[in-house]
This record gives sequence, C-alpha cells and structure tokens, in this order.
Amino acid sequence: MKIFKFGGASVKDANAVKNVGKVIQQFDDKLIIVISAMGKTTNALEKLVNAYYFKKEGVEAILEEIKAFHYSIINELFDNEKHQIFQDIHNTFVEIEWEIEEEPVRSYDYVYDQIVSVGELLSTKIISAYLNEVNIKNQWLDIREVIQTDNSYRNANINWKLTEQLALELFTKNKTLSTSTYIVTQGFIGSSSENFTTTIGREGSDFTAAILAYCLNAESVTIWKDVPGMLNADPKWFDDTQQLNHISYHEAVELAYYGATVIHPKTIKPLQNKKIPLLVKSFLNPTEQGTRIDENTKEDARIPSFIFKMNQVLISISAKDYSFIVEDNLSEIFSKLSAHKITVNMMQNSAISFSICIDFNPFTTYQFIEELQKEYQVLYNENLELVTIRHYDDATLKRVTENKKILVEQKSRNTARLVMKDR
Repeated sequence: MKIFKFGGASVKDANAVKNVGKVIQQFDDKLIIVISAMGKTTNALEKLVNAYYFKKEGVEAILEEIKAFHYSIINELFDNEKHQIFQDIHNTFVEIEWEIEEEPVRSYDYVYDQIVSVGELLSTKIISAYLNEVNIKNQWLDIREVIQTDNSYRNANINWKLTEQLALELFTKNKTLSTSTYIVTQGFIGSSSENFTTTIGREGSDFTAAILAYCLNAESVTIWKDVPGMLNADPKWFDDTQQLNHISYHEAVELAYYGATVIHPKTIKPLQNKKIPLLVKSFLNPTEQGTRIDENTKEDARIPSFIFKMNQVLISISAKDYSFIVEDNLSEIFSKLSAHKITVNMMQNSAISFSICIDFNPFTTYQFIEELQKEYQVLYNENLELVTIRHYDDATLKRVTENKKILVEQKSRNTARLVMKDR
C-alpha cells in the first residue's frame, strides 16, 4: 500500500483533476489518495468565515463565488447534468449554509473548522465521482471516521492510539475498503470525541498522509507538487534553484521547521518512526525521479538551502525599569504568545531585553504588542524578512545580504539566520 497526496494546485481546475486520473493509472499498487481543497478554496473559505464571524458585508457573495468555482469544474467534468455528484455537492454546501444561518455563538476557531473543512469534502467528492466516471474505480472515505483528535480547533492534536485502531479496523475489516484498489479521502481534517470537525493545521494534508502511512505501515508516501521535487530555494526568490535529490529525515525536519513550504513540519516524524520513505514528485512529469527523503544523510550538505519568510515583525521586549529579563518574564511572554496562537520564528535575548521575530497578522500582532506594553517597554520593526541558510558559506551569506541592513544575525555550525530589511 502507498499513500499519495495531491495538493490544491494539483486539483485547481477540471484539466488538473483529469491529470490526477492519469497519474494514478500509472501505478498498479493499492493507493490511498489524500486530496486537499481545490485551488485557492481554503483561502476563499477563510474569507467567508471572517465575513460571517465579524459580521462584514458580502457573506452570500463570497459563498456564491465558491459555489460557482466548484460547479464550473463539475460542469466540465460531467456531461450528464443529472449525475449524482450535482446533488452531493449541493448537499455539501448546505452544511455551510446551516452554519451561517444563525449568529455565531461558539469560538472563532470552532466556526473556522466547521466551515473551512468543507473545502476538502467538496474536492474529494468531485474527484472520486470523476474517477469512477472514467472507470478508475475507487471508494470515497470520510477521513473523520479515522483521524481522531482533541478539540483544539484549527490545530488539533492527534489521538494516535484511537486513530491507529480505527484505521486498521476500517482498512482491514471493512470489505469495501479492503478490496478497493483506490481510496480517495481528505487531508487537513479530523473529528473530535464530541464528533465535531477539527482541522490539524494549515497545509495539513501532508500530515494526514503521514498519519495514514504510520497507522497502516505503508510502503511510502508521495507528495505530488507542481515542482520537480524539493528545491533548495523558492523560485519566487531565486532564479537558479537546484533540486535536492536525496536528503535525510533530519534535514527535511530542519528545512520544514525553518519554513520550507514544500512539506508540512509535522509530516516527517511519523514517517521516520517507521522508516517510511517520503517522495516529492511532479504531477506534471510523474515519471521523473523527484526527491527522496529517508535515513540516508550522505547528500544533506551537498547543496545550500535558502528559506525566506517575508512580512516579519521583530519585537524587542524589555523591563520598564531596565531590570533583567528573567525566567518569570519569559514565562509570561510565552503565555501571551500561546494565548494569541502566535508562532515564534526566531528569538534572541540579552541581559535586559528579549527579541522575537513573528509573522505579521493584522488580527493578532498589534493586539499582542498592546498587551505587552502594559508591563514592558516594547519596540518593533515591521516589513522585515527572515532568511535561513542551511549549509551556508561566505558566498551564500554575501548573496542574500547584498543591499540589506541586518537587524539580527545568528549562526550555528550548519545554519545561519538573518533578520533583514532593504537599505
């Protein structure tokens, strides 16, 4: 058994959906196919959640736009307007309509999960129906029957023991699933013990694939992307990127931790635990080698890797009486970070100050700073970039710092990190 994961770019329109079928047909293995929401649907659903929850105008217009996008794909994939998929998609959208009929009474994160999760349900129902239509017989599975979580909405924690138990039961004892060559299911979503939908973190479909691989002892996981494999930099920032053909789990974890967007940060650990290789391949050229991630460390340092995080805010925190920043202060600061669900991308401390670099968020950044200012002196710089270089040398440092002013610099044996702005 192998696990395939197709992201939003690989199912962004009708032609992309057709291509998924062509890729799948090249493999004789039993496949569990994990699929994300189509194109930019998750972004659109997030926009819908914000309009609904914060009582802005345009809720109905946003929903109609999402509907139109999906129905345009269905109309291109299915000639028969009476095909069951039209009713199935209508019923799926009704789930959103029920949610937004009433005033929101539960937390933003809860509402977010109930609405945004529908994107994966829509995409997988459409793709499963299309594959069956073209005689690529498959079984659609609601992943919420398998992946069980706590109720930490928007970033739920996996109940590994129960999830593994349910996975093994479903895929071995359920006659339909155990005999199906292809099973189509959703990434990103799970279910709480109260039977409410949860999500496991933005871009979490990779993690879903890894969870299933771990629970079912899969042969491998393949993430299908619109790039030939893992590159040593984002092509948006570098013209002459190089492919990383073979790296270790450790290197992949480091790159994901520092912000490489090809792989979700949580993906590697469950695969490493059972020595399941991860492949990153192109859905445009599925026969090409791609990138292999496993235990082999020989090629890790061969090519420097560059990770850019833009729109960063550097916040420097010090006591108003210039006393030391000690453990109690740090505990309080991190408690506030946790309350606002802010991730620290980089930190540095001195005797009387503590600095953190975070992603700018219009909803939380200023609120967080205002809270800190009640007890601390706070300085901050906006519109910065954080660059991480794995396996750096003088030439790579010079390359990224040209015409830049460095605000913070950290170096270890293998990694250099710099917070910078344009001169």
